[in-house]
Amino acid sequence: MFGHKFYHQSLRKYIILMGTLFNDIHIQRRNANDNVIQTIKCPLTYAPREKVTARLEQNPTLTEQQAILLPRISFEMTTLMYDPARKLNTMNKWTKDPGDAATGGKIKHMYQPVPYDISFDLNIYTRYAEDATQILEQILPFFTPEFTATIDLVPEMGTKVDVPIVLESLSSQDTYEGDFETRRALIWNLGFRMKSYLYGPIKETMPIKGANIGVFATQSNGAYSNTRSTAVKVKPGLLANGSPTTNSAASVSANTINSTDDYGFIVDFEDYFDGGT
Repeated sequence: MFGHKFYHQSLRKYIILMGTLFNDIHIQRRNANDNVIQTIKCPLTYAPREKVTARLEQNPTLTEQQAILLPRISFEMTTLMYDPARKLNTMNKWTKDPGDAATGGKIKHMYQPVPYDISFDLNIYTRYAEDATQILEQILPFFTPEFTATIDLVPEMGTKVDVPIVLESLSSQDTYEGDFETRRALIWNLGFRMKSYLYGPIKETMPIKGANIGVFATQSNGAYSNTRSTAVKVKPGLLANGSPTTNSAASVSANTINSTDDYGFIVDFEDYFDGGT
C-alpha cells in the first residue's frame, strides 16, 4: 500500500534476543552432604503458558515418551504498543556513506525509527520449589529493574542499538489441587517490557559533489536583476596520486572522488559583467 518493499526482521531479532537471555540456565540437585549429584539444563521453548500446562495435564504421570519434563522455561511475545514518550523527530535521518566506488558512490539513509514497547511473558515450570528458586536467582539479580542488551538491527546501516528490557511483574502459581493423581507444577510468571524500535526502508541517494552559487546585482531603480553578476563554484579536488589539491586544472573529475578520500576544496569565482552567462 505504501509502495515500499523491505523487511529488516526486527521483531524476529527481538524475539531471538529475548530467548538468548534465558537459554543457558542450569539447576543442580544435591544430596544430604551438599554434593552435586545432578546438573540439569532448563529447556527453553517459545510457547504460551496455556499450551505448556495443557501438555502437563494430559500426561501427569510422565509414563509416556512425549511427556514434558520439568523444569522447563517458556516465553512468548504478548503485546506490541507504540511509545510516544520516546518519539523523536521523524524527519531526522540516519546516514551511512559506503565510500565505495563499486556502489556508484551512493549514500544510504533511513529516517528516525519508531519506538514500540514489546511485552513478553516468561514462564518457569518446576516440580520442586528448590528448582524454581535456583532459576529465579539466576535471572533476577540482572534486572534492576532493567537489563540493557546491544543488538545489530539493520546491518546495512550499522545500527547497533542498546535495548533496555524492564522486569515489570513477578508472580507464582501452584497448580496442585490435592488430587494424588494430578501432577504438581509450580509456575512462576515474569512480565518483561522491551523498549524497541522499528525501522523504515533504506533509501540511496547520490552525494552532492559541487555547489554553484550565483550572486544577482540590483538595478539602478532598486529592483533585482535577472542576470547573475558573479558566481562561486565549489567542488572537491584530488590529484591522481590521492593528494588533495585546490587546482581545478590538475584535479581528477569530481565524479570519481569518494567522500572518504582526502580531497581539497576548489573554489572558482566567475564574473559575468563582461558578458559571461
